[in-house]
Amino acid sequence: MTNLGDIDRQSLSGAISTGTHGTGARFGGIASQVVAATLVTADGDLLTVSETENAEMLPAVALGLGVLGILVDITIQCVPAFVLEAVERPEPLDAVVDDLETRADAVDHFEFYWFPHTATALTKTNTRLPAGTARRPLTATSRLVDDVLVGNVVHQSVCSAGRAAPGLVPGINRLSARVWGDRTFSDASHRVFATSRGVRFREMEYAVPLENLASVFRGVQRVIDENGWHVEFPIEVRVAAADDLWLSTATGRATGYLAVHRYWKVDPTAYFAAVEEVMLAHGGRPHWGKMHTLGATALRALYPRFDDFTALRDRLDPHRAFRNPYLDRVLGG
Repeated sequence: MTNLGDIDRQSLSGAISTGTHGTGARFGGIASQVVAATLVTADGDLLTVSETENAEMLPAVALGLGVLGILVDITIQCVPAFVLEAVERPEPLDAVVDDLETRADAVDHFEFYWFPHTATALTKTNTRLPAGTARRPLTATSRLVDDVLVGNVVHQSVCSAGRAAPGLVPGINRLSARVWGDRTFSDASHRVFATSRGVRFREMEYAVPLENLASVFRGVQRVIDENGWHVEFPIEVRVAAADDLWLSTATGRATGYLAVHRYWKVDPTAYFAAVEEVMLAHGGRPHWGKMHTLGATALRALYPRFDDFTALRDRLDPHRAFRNPYLDRVLGG
């Protein structure tokens, strides 16, 4: 596949329907790779949508939130297999944020993580190489130590300790920033794009115009500092190309993504509300599959084709066979 998200546990239909994306200034989300689909509609009929059949529906069906029908067949535009070389390293945070757009535009795939209360960005740069390129994959021992022990077991312990004694979090985060993310390896693309997540968390992610990404990051830093929160989970920053899907968070604009997380046993309400306020002040659109508070009225203002999408929903499912409380909130009843 052209690009993948950093978690690969979803079904394909779920991933495209909620706007799962990876990173890369020249690459769209998974839904942008859809070239055809077959749905069972609310009345039990089969509907085929492709570039040659019902083509006008494709930008809606490719990212349809599950309201247009049951996806039973999806055609993805694949590309020749390729190798990814991953360079992960800690860098001074301010330098990375100040040069964010240039960094993202200069390489195939760029992202970084930031542990609050530190001055370090954990950057990850992935470079696409031909399939025949000699690989230098992580050894079994490296994966065990870096991804399983440090990335999951140790982080689980850190989150538990931070919940019991929040004052420890800044020191723990500074230690985490020193031991994570300093390695180079290469492997088949899917083995590099996706990572293993073993620590349970809650997440909010917003998409903003790429030119606003650095300002949004600074705003999130500010609300953490002003409120004195001890945030144990890193913030994730990624980018994506513009697309033309009606409900894509990247529709019509090059996009930056910022995701915030809290350990699942910690109440995220105040933190997420403050972050959401920053996002909305910068034209943010919430990820459909993650936590947010917006309803249909607010979302309509963020998506130029919102009313076209709801009109298609009315046509395909007038009696709301596929409704649920969340969809009623974000699309209207």
